[in-house]
Amino acid sequence: MNERLITHLRHVDLAVPDYDKQLDFYTTMWGLTTETTDDGLAFLAAAGSPEQYSVRLRKADEKRLDLIAFGAANPADVDAIAERLGRDGVRLVTEPGKMQTPGGGYGFRFFDNDGRTVEVSCDVAVRAHRKVEAGESVPVKLSHIVINSPNPEATVAFYQRHLDFGLSDTLHSPHRGEVMWFLRTNRYHHSLAISRGPFVSLHHASFEMRGIDEYMRGTGRLLRAGVEKVWGPGRHMAGNNTFSYFLDPHGNTIEYTTELEQLDEDTWHPHLYDFSDPMVTDQWGTANPMSEFVAKKSFNDPDRGVFVAPPV
Repeated sequence: MNERLITHLRHVDLAVPDYDKQLDFYTTMWGLTTETTDDGLAFLAAAGSPEQYSVRLRKADEKRLDLIAFGAANPADVDAIAERLGRDGVRLVTEPGKMQTPGGGYGFRFFDNDGRTVEVSCDVAVRAHRKVEAGESVPVKLSHIVINSPNPEATVAFYQRHLDFGLSDTLHSPHRGEVMWFLRTNRYHHSLAISRGPFVSLHHASFEMRGIDEYMRGTGRLLRAGVEKVWGPGRHMAGNNTFSYFLDPHGNTIEYTTELEQLDEDTWHPHLYDFSDPMVTDQWGTANPMSEFVAKKSFNDPDRGVFVAPPV
């Protein structure tokens, strides 16, 4: 593609066995609001986002990452992406058409090389949203998604070739080689990152807060409530964003962040950062050290839903 047709990240969809517990956590603790509910479905919105929802929960027997959704500017771009994917032999789940999810719109779904279901859509109705006020420790929007892949080089190449994602930075270590690739689809440092993992799974989903004060207030609220912290608070070097990682009730790692770097794409050159350097993982030096515990929690559980499209 000569022009980048993917505009932004829309939402992440999760299948959860204990639906009521997850719904309560994401609303009363994490700070999302329930926009629409149905039998075993909840569409959860971030206060400052025009997206109809940032997280979709579906009651299911097994935990899995159902879907990652991205936006496009118009139907012509959606059609162009679908046509290119089909021409290149990528397996489409649905052909471009009218969306049946909240907000409607026009889009389609496909499997990436690891078997995740990915959606691309446009013309979704804008949700009535608001400015998050000073001191409000609720997510403004979904910031980015990080996924685990046992063959990350191929997954990075898939998103670069087929969807024109740009490489912002890469993490490596002397012992493990390259381990994480940060990919962007607009001026923000990353909306998607690919991590080397033992199996296909969700690494974490990250939510943007209004600012440092709101980020710390949210972090403190979860700590006081006894929500298990994985890592943080701190500030990464790649992306220059803050981080506090926690576990939801089903063991998915989720993050509060803020101040994700915005790049000048015309002049940006990707860095290769050695994450064995403590300054790379945490510039502040306030987070607990990177450890086997942190890595294991980030691996999550194997996703048993690969190459199986979600029912919704």
